[in-house]
Amino acid sequence: MKNIALTGFMATGKTTVGKNVANILSFGFIDTDSLIEKICGISVPQIFDKYGEKYFRGIEKTAVRRASRLKNYVVSTGGGVVLNPSNIVQLRKNGVVICLKARPEIIVRNMGENKDRPLLMCNDTLERVQKLLNEREHYYKFADYTIDVSDMTINDAALAVIEAYSKLKNK
Repeated sequence: MKNIALTGFMATGKTTVGKNVANILSFGFIDTDSLIEKICGISVPQIFDKYGEKYFRGIEKTAVRRASRLKNYVVSTGGGVVLNPSNIVQLRKNGVVICLKARPEIIVRNMGENKDRPLLMCNDTLERVQKLLNEREHYYKFADYTIDVSDMTINDAALAVIEAYSKLKNK
């Protein structure tokens, strides 16, 4: 069976929903940011601090390629994975790409006090989220299917992902 690759902005629930989907479908689960940390031996914020975003995106490409080779997996990607079109190509080779989206205020709420978001280290997080969403909007359109999870529970979002996957897995 094809993988389910979850894309979308940070804090839209890709990891949480992805783990739920993997559990329901008895799929494996992999998070590309966790894989990047394993490859580098340091956290994502440390990678950004020490080497910068360009270096991070290069390692991210390697992590996506590795994750894309797996079978029967839910692959949770980092929020910026869509910035490199080759990542989407890789994810589609053996998977269905489903984008989770949410309203900016939901994203900020979901982040809570989490300070591990290097691209959101600023005074006005909501404004920064809106700016980044606007910049990335056209990249997210490359997904096979998009689900607005703003008003969904984690379980509802997981079921919506499974329903979309069921429709798309044989295409």
